[in-house]
Amino acid sequence: MTTSTPYRSTTRQARDGFGQLLHAEWTKFRTVRGWVAGMILAALITAGLGVFVAKTAIPSCSSQTSSGQQGPVQHGAACGQPIYQVGPGGVLVQDEFYFVRQPLAGQGSLTVRVTSLTGLGSEEINGQPAGSLLVPWSKAGIIIKDGTSQGSAYTAMMATGGNGVRMQWNYTGDTPGIPGAVSAASPRWLRLTRDGDTITGYDSADGTHWTRVSSVALAGLPSTVQAGLFVTSPVYTTYSSSLGTGNASTSSTRATGVFDHVSRTGTWPARAWTGDDVGAGNLGVAQVPGYHQVAGRFTVSGSGDIAPLIAGPLNHGPNITVRDFLLGTFAGLIAVAVVATMFMTAEYRRGLIRTTLAASPDRGRMLAAKAIVIGSAAFMAGLAAAAGAVLIATHIADSAGTDVFPEPWPTELRIIAGTAALIAVAAVFTLAIATVVRRSATAILIVIVAIVIPFVLSAPPGIPAGLTDWLLWITPAAAFALQQPAPQYYQVQANYLPSSGYFPLAPWTGFAVLCGWTALALILAACLLRRRDA
Repeated sequence: MTTSTPYRSTTRQARDGFGQLLHAEWTKFRTVRGWVAGMILAALITAGLGVFVAKTAIPSCSSQTSSGQQGPVQHGAACGQPIYQVGPGGVLVQDEFYFVRQPLAGQGSLTVRVTSLTGLGSEEINGQPAGSLLVPWSKAGIIIKDGTSQGSAYTAMMATGGNGVRMQWNYTGDTPGIPGAVSAASPRWLRLTRDGDTITGYDSADGTHWTRVSSVALAGLPSTVQAGLFVTSPVYTTYSSSLGTGNASTSSTRATGVFDHVSRTGTWPARAWTGDDVGAGNLGVAQVPGYHQVAGRFTVSGSGDIAPLIAGPLNHGPNITVRDFLLGTFAGLIAVAVVATMFMTAEYRRGLIRTTLAASPDRGRMLAAKAIVIGSAAFMAGLAAAAGAVLIATHIADSAGTDVFPEPWPTELRIIAGTAALIAVAAVFTLAIATVVRRSATAILIVIVAIVIPFVLSAPPGIPAGLTDWLLWITPAAAFALQQPAPQYYQVQANYLPSSGYFPLAPWTGFAVLCGWTALALILAACLLRRRDA
């Protein structure tokens, strides 16, 4: 009698690995030409609109750099347009003030008492005649500066028109000191000390009890610096808007500070004080600066500002930023949303979802694999689109002589990589919504309403600031904060609105809002996917 032994495989039984599941989903994606073409189209739309913005931007007359002048580079136009100074770290700055100075060789200190700070508006404002106007960020104090070239490094202690005592340095640094307004009855004592490259600021209400405000290191400070008294007062700006349009009204201002009890320690080679109007009239500010000294009492008047320039419409810096070259992001997002939706709903429409779930019964793993595939594909498309838009459009704008707000490379990298991350997470969010609703048109509409519409509504001037802030706080559109071109500075009055490229949340905080919505959508999608029939 012949018996047969049944075959038994030596391979251990086990579920397919997650890597195999990922490979299967990736194979599905890449073999559907329409989906791949959709991602390519999204990248082309995003980059193409950026190039369009660069080509249609109004160029400067002819970019110029000051010749024969030592110190920072100037950017601007040679036909009456502003000339922008570049400060430490490549930041565009304003550097205009009246400076009563002497050289300080090596270590030393300067101490003064500020007894008065008053202001004057030189033009009509909101229908009111010119007159007394003390701008909150008018400044009167002492400064140690790397020469008198605009854009050079500095540290200053100052009394301000409405923000108390401040210590500021290199245009972007700001630390508060004693609060309250300065007056004869409530003077402010200020002191700066130099020890090598380190400058330390102090303030006092009585000249006896001193408080250290902060210390900063100014790298590369020369052995001999310029130090003394300064006064400045920025342009006073009021903003108005109606739906689709915005306007800014400006008035030149002048501040006058009164100083006494001027004392010095260290090596001061000069005996007499020299008055300089640093950056006189560079931004068209009507100035009547000067100083006079009587028996140790200095009265100094000046106009302008020592601060970073702010980019965007209705501000003093260049209107064009890298963010403008990414205007097509919202259009590219719609194309990506269509692909992400089809990646899920096509399986339901064609009945293939049963085959997919039969091959991978763990529905949560299947959803995770689809999310990784569509997110990765969207990230690569977004990265190519953002990098292409920024690099090509910047080259076109520079060739045409258009002033583009310069970005430090970390900021530009954050904008490019952040845009790609935004598109990737938006694709995963769309996939989750499509899993929940199972209908392409409904899923795409929800994504447009949640992400695209709030961003579009925040862009035009005239939309109430409270509404745009609310939209960009709580909706997934908050992630567009990743494209903010420059920080908001507390010490600079400006048009910090989404229409100018500024957002109510910090870049990565806004991105976290989108990630939070996406996580909630994925959890809901996974729960419904497990409970419902295929």
